[in-house]
Amino acid sequence: MTSHPPAAVVVLAAGGGTRMRSATPKVLHRIGGRSLVGHVLLAARGTQPDHLCVVVGHGRDEVAPHVTAIDRAAFVAVQAQQLGTAHAVLAGLEALPMVEGTVLVTYGDVPLQTTETLADLMAAHESDGNAVTVLTAQVPDPFGYGRIIRDDTGAVAAIVEEKDATDDQRAVNEINSGIFAYQAAVLRDALGRIGTDNAKGEMYLTDAVAIARADGHRVGAVRTDDGWQTEGVNTRAQLSRLGAELNRRTLSHWMAEGVEVIDPTTTWVDVGVLLAADVSLEPGVQLHGSTQVASGAVIGPDTTLTDVVVGVGARVVRTHGSQAVLGAGSHVGPFAYVRPGTVLGTGGRIGTFVETKNAEIADGAKVPHLSYVGDAEIGTHSNIGAGTIFANYDGLAKHRTSVGAHCRTGANNTFVAPVDIGDGAATGAGTVVRRAVPPGALSVSTGPQRHVEDWVLRKRAGTAAADAAMAATEAAAAAATEEEHS
Repeated sequence: MTSHPPAAVVVLAAGGGTRMRSATPKVLHRIGGRSLVGHVLLAARGTQPDHLCVVVGHGRDEVAPHVTAIDRAAFVAVQAQQLGTAHAVLAGLEALPMVEGTVLVTYGDVPLQTTETLADLMAAHESDGNAVTVLTAQVPDPFGYGRIIRDDTGAVAAIVEEKDATDDQRAVNEINSGIFAYQAAVLRDALGRIGTDNAKGEMYLTDAVAIARADGHRVGAVRTDDGWQTEGVNTRAQLSRLGAELNRRTLSHWMAEGVEVIDPTTTWVDVGVLLAADVSLEPGVQLHGSTQVASGAVIGPDTTLTDVVVGVGARVVRTHGSQAVLGAGSHVGPFAYVRPGTVLGTGGRIGTFVETKNAEIADGAKVPHLSYVGDAEIGTHSNIGAGTIFANYDGLAKHRTSVGAHCRTGANNTFVAPVDIGDGAATGAGTVVRRAVPPGALSVSTGPQRHVEDWVLRKRAGTAAADAAMAATEAAAAAATEEEHS
């Protein structure tokens, strides 16, 4: 179906969400890496309305700036007191006094609704010449939802809320999604006549349906076959359930695009993530934010990446990474911690138990094991020995270390920043580098090895170590004596 864009979309996001038991406003809780209201705004904006208005109330000091950050063109209206859904829509229309035509009303806590479904609602509303059109769904458990009551002809006669329904009405499993298309004039007139004669003493938007019907206006319904699009979030359990369904849909989309997902039950991918064909996601992978993974890359198992760009054919194993770039053919992990500002070049390696931060590791360079690389540049094809620490903090400020191309550093080195190591230089095991190392030089800071004989026997007498040392000394002496007499 096709339709004209709505004159306005009003998103209701003022509710308290008390059943969430959270200091965070309900609509700011997240699934798939996006807030509940963020999902709704994206769907609503997709209908290309002339105006988009979000009604805020509870937690408005947090919700309003969040809405503006997502959609700068959206109006924000305030419902100072939460007196019901009709009262909330009234607050929204007061911010849009000149709107005429079709007004879509939807909810900020129904995150799986889509632009396509809203467009279908609009198209049916226009083609059928309705004054009011409601989006409905049939669900196996309608508890908590308003029921769609139809007359003998199948037309919508009323919408009855759970607390006001009779037993027969509660048996109906066609539910009101809360998403409506209205003629603006009919909606304004009905809002002015809605009372509070119900169990909660609130102004129900659903009463506008009965008023419109009583006035002789045509009331229609569009039933979606996808009940998930009508489900709202009121509890943590519902948040988790909808999050899991969104993730299932996200993974299904990417698998259809050629991505291999070994175990969808343990793989979580945010809606803002981009994956190329022939990416492989192994069990236990979480991809968040704006992470991008290029073709042929293998991620996992047990890897979490947030805002990370992964190049063609890269391999990332048991790694936690954020705000980093991992080049084509690079290898990261296992058990690597890749912090913001890390850039790993083509064919580079960040190995086992390595932590990096604000580090540029050039093409072919390797940090294979047990090292910390912070505030550093490492040149092409250099190799950093095991147990190396880039000491970047002097207690007051951070400083950088620069390692040139084709360098070889020994195990257990410490680079005390700021310091430069020239191209082709090498360092010995245990070296502490405090001054610049010239290109091609070998830097060694350790002195000759010396032994203090029998130190353990004197200082640790009676210990297992001393006993072992004594036994070894006596055995060596006995062997020497036997050799003399042989």
